[in-house]
Amino acid sequence: MSSDQDKRGNAGGLPARIGVKAARRIKARRSRKRGVWFGLGMFGLVGWTVAIYTVLGVFLGHWLDRRWPQGFSWTLSMLFIGLLAGLLNAWHWIRKESRMDENDDGDSSQGEKNS
Repeated sequence: MSSDQDKRGNAGGLPARIGVKAARRIKARRSRKRGVWFGLGMFGLVGWTVAIYTVLGVFLGHWLDRRWPQGFSWTLSMLFIGLLAGLLNAWHWIRKESRMDENDDGDSSQGEKNS
């Protein structure tokens, strides 16, 4: 019961304590280190995304070269289109993930204000 009285009686120190806790959380978020496995997973995800689209483009281009031969190489054209599609898809995914991280930071700070 005395701790309840201390909490209510020390209303002037409450904003200071909240400020200290908020600063500690912000510092922890900024210094949060992601592990090696997270980085390797991110490289793998981006790499596979680009590789799959590129290989699909090559196969499509090879099929088009056999089916409808032209004065240019369908294989090379589809390779570049597949590469571009893979890079755009990887960029879109990374941008979406970074926005989600920013939103998570914003939501947690809103929760701290409401607490």
